[in-house]
Amino acid sequence: MSGYYFVTMAVLVLIAFFVSRSQAGRLIKGGAGQLHSLPNYHGLFAASAVFVPMLLIYVVGVPLLEKFAQAQALSFFGAETASDALHRGATLRDIHNLVAGQYSGAPSDSLVEAARSMKSTLWWGNALLFGGGVLVALVAIGLSLGRVSVAFRARNYFERLVVLVLLLCAAVAVLTTIGIVFSVLYETIRFFFDPSLKGRPTVTEFLFGTEWNPQAAMRADQGDIKTAYGFIPLLTGTLLITLIAILVAGPLGLFSAVYLSEYATARFRAWAKPILEILAGIPTVVLGFFAALTVAPLIRGWGAYFGLDVASESALAAGLVMGMMIIPFISSLSDDVINAVPQSLRDGAYAMGATKSETIKQVVLPAALPGIVSAFMLAISRAIGETMIVVMAAGLAANLTFNPLEAVTTITVQIKTILVGDQEFDSAKTLAAFALGFVLFFVTLVFNIIALVIVRRYREEYD
Repeated sequence: MSGYYFVTMAVLVLIAFFVSRSQAGRLIKGGAGQLHSLPNYHGLFAASAVFVPMLLIYVVGVPLLEKFAQAQALSFFGAETASDALHRGATLRDIHNLVAGQYSGAPSDSLVEAARSMKSTLWWGNALLFGGGVLVALVAIGLSLGRVSVAFRARNYFERLVVLVLLLCAAVAVLTTIGIVFSVLYETIRFFFDPSLKGRPTVTEFLFGTEWNPQAAMRADQGDIKTAYGFIPLLTGTLLITLIAILVAGPLGLFSAVYLSEYATARFRAWAKPILEILAGIPTVVLGFFAALTVAPLIRGWGAYFGLDVASESALAAGLVMGMMIIPFISSLSDDVINAVPQSLRDGAYAMGATKSETIKQVVLPAALPGIVSAFMLAISRAIGETMIVVMAAGLAANLTFNPLEAVTTITVQIKTILVGDQEFDSAKTLAAFALGFVLFFVTLVFNIIALVIVRRYREEYD
C-alpha cells in the first residue's frame, strides 16, 4: 500500500501545483490586475495543501491500523498471550509469517483465524486510508483553486508553512536530545536505586571507586568473582588518551590553520587543505588497525631500545593515532575562523608597524579565539567519544594509571563491551552502561562550560 499511496500522492501534488499555477497565470493574461503573489506561490500553496494532509493521514493512520489489526488478531488467543510480552511478540511474529506465507509447519486453528483476521483488517484499513487520502487531496485541490485570486496572499501562507517546517525540524533536534538525556537518566536511576538489582553500587562507590569489574560469577565453578563498579579507572583512561590526542592534534592543527590562512599561497592552499581534511574521512576501524599493527609495535620497539617496559597495548599508541584523527577538526575550523577575521584589523596592525608574526599573535589569534576554542572543544569531544581506536590499540584493561606506556580503557569502550550481544536490561552489569553514558554526558557538559568561561574571559570585541 505504501508504494501506491506515495506515487498517488506525488501525482496529486504535481497536479495541484501545475493546475493552480496555470489558473493564476490566466488571471494575469486576462487583465485581472496585479497578483499579490506570483503564480508559482499559488502552485506551491495548492501542492502543500495536498501534501500535508495526505502525509498526516499516512503517518497517523498506518500505525493505528497496525495496532488495531494486531489487537484483532490477538483476540483469538487467551488472556495469557495478551499479558505476557514475550509470548505476545512470538505470537505476532507467527501471525505475520503466516500472512506473508513464510510460516513453516502446521499452524493451529487459532493462528489461522488470527492471520485471516489480520489480513482482512489490513486490507480494508489500507483501502480506507488510500481512499480517504485521495478524497482529502481532491477536496484540497478544489479549495485551493477556489482561493486563486488577485488579492489572495499565497506567498504569505506558504512561507508560514515553511517557517513551521523549520521550527519542527529544530524541535525534533531539541526533543531528541531531551529524550536521550531522560532515557539515560531513567536507567541510571534504576542502576543506583532499584532494590531488585543484585550487586548494584551506591553513587559514592560508583563515582569514587578505584576498581572496575562488572563481571559476576554465573556458575558455582567459576569461584568468587569480585564485582566492582568504580568509575575512576575509566575516567583516568579516557582523560589520559584524550590528553595525548590533544597534545598531538592541538599544535599541529592550529599551526596548520595559521600557515594555510596567513602564509600559504592560494595554489598551495587549494590542494593542501582537502588533503588534510581527508584524515577526517578515514574510518576509525582503519585507524585502529594502523595503531595496533604499526604504531604500537613501533612504540614498543623504541621503548625496548631505551630500556622501557611498554605494554603491547598502550594509551600512547591510541592517543597518537587519535590525535592524527582529530587534526582536521582543529585545522579546518580554526582556518575558517582565522579567515573570518576582518582584513581591516590586519591592515591596522601593519600600519602601526607590526610584523606579520606580531599581527598574527597580537591581533588575529585573539580575535579568532572563541572559534579556536570551539574547534578544540569539538576535537576533545570527538576524542572522548572514540571507541574503535581504543579497543584495538589500548585494550580493555581498566587500570588506574597515569603511565601512557600501560594499557588502559575508556568509558565508551566499556559501554560497548557491556552492551555487546543479547543483554537483559534488568541486571546491574547492563544498566552500568547507562550510568557510564550519563556521567560521560555530564563530563562533556563540564568541558563545554569551561570552554564558555574561557571564551568570555579572553574574548576581544571589535567595532
